[in-house]
Amino acid sequence: MREQFVKAMKYNQLVDVVYMDKAGKLTKRRIRVVKLNGEKMWVWDTAKQAKRTFLVHHVLACQPVLPKERLVL
Repeated sequence: MREQFVKAMKYNQLVDVVYMDKAGKLTKRRIRVVKLNGEKMWVWDTAKQAKRTFLVHHVLACQPVLPKERLVL
């Protein structure tokens, strides 16, 4: 999965992720990967309009956002 984030960062792509926080709560987020270092990932969360830090191993699923899908939100 890390390779998908590297590719998304390289091409400045939005990614939809399903993320599990430390408390075990699942959330779906649309993010843009800003920086990736080891297991930490700094992202821009488009819904919250804020920077966030995620742990790569807490991401359960990810899907690149296609150009047509960007127009919907």
